[in-house]
Parts: sequence; structure tokens; C-alpha cells
Amino acid sequence: MLLDSFMPEFDATRIEHRVIDGRPADVYEAAIHADLLDVVRHNRIVRGLFALRGAAERVAATARRSHAASPAAPSTLCLADMPDHGDWVRLGEDPPNEFVFGVIGRFWGGQTVWEQIDASAFTSFDTPGYAKIAANLSLRPYGDQRTLVSYEARTKAVGETARRAFLRYWTLASPGAGVVMRSALALIAQEVRRPG
Repeated sequence: MLLDSFMPEFDATRIEHRVIDGRPADVYEAAIHADLLDVVRHNRIVRGLFALRGAAERVAATARRSHAASPAAPSTLCLADMPDHGDWVRLGEDPPNEFVFGVIGRFWGGQTVWEQIDASAFTSFDTPGYAKIAANLSLRPYGDQRTLVSYEARTKAVGETARRAFLRYWTLASPGAGVVMRSALALIAQEVRRPG
């Protein structure tokens, strides 16, 4: 998998799978053009998880007496439009088999901070205190008319202090990440069924 070339070793991973009606090429197109923010907009549980996270970050900011402005949220999030420079970036693709994307930041200490990076610098990034997330959607035929879609997110912290902090955070956050990932796969399945 392409994902292995971007993050062969990792501290934690989460993998979710779904069999979706449709051939891999059709499912791939639906996956990269789906607006992943619809998961938050249309799923109460996911919306609640994000609200809970936001509340926790506000409490932590108040405790630190920090009131840094949060960056404006994007209005859409489609893999097909993911840039090569930014916070979340396109790392690689092998249509219709796999799409890989990633981000670097600090997201376990009460305030999420994403680094602006070039995709080409992702694998060599080694600044202590941060973690790298490399994620993919991989697709395989499942019979003649269905596709097995796997969504994997791998995280590797840079430095022992970041690793310990991230792993404490991940113990609590992993189940919520699974809910979000399964909801994204459900959205892709809906997009495949959508006429046109």
C-alpha cells in the first residue's frame, strides 16, 4: 500500500472497513468527491463528539488563560480538492485502489494546532513535540459488483514526551475516531447510491 511508504512504523492505528455496492472505480470517484464535512453536518453523534472536543479545548484554553483564535473552518472537505500544501494534504494516490492524506500537529494538549506543510516534507518531518497522522482509503473488489473500502489512520509522535502524551490521549479518543471513520464510510456508500 502507498500508506506504508509514508508511515511504515507508527505508535497507533485505527482501521475501519465497509463493503459498498459498486465497482472500485465508481466507489473511488464517490469517495474522493464526497464532502467529508457532511459527516459532521448530518450525523448527531459525530457533531456531538466534535462539540465535546471543542468544549474541552475551550476549558483548557481558559485554564491556560490562552485565547488564541481558531483558524476558520473550511466550508467543504473533499479528498479530490486536498492541496499539496496546507494542514491536511494529499500525500499520494493510486486510482482506483488508494488515496493517502496526512496532517502534522499537536492535538492532545487541549488545543489543536496543525502545521502548514508541503506534502513532500511529510515523511522527513521530525520536530519533537508533534505527531504525524497518515490516513488512507484503500479499495479492493469484493465480488463482481461490490467494493471493500478500508479507512486506516496511523499516528506517529515525534519524541518520547509527545509519544507518551499522544498515547494517553489516544486511549480516550480512539473510540470516537472509529465513530467518525465509520460515518465517513457510510457517507461514501450514500454517495455511490446517489443518482448521477
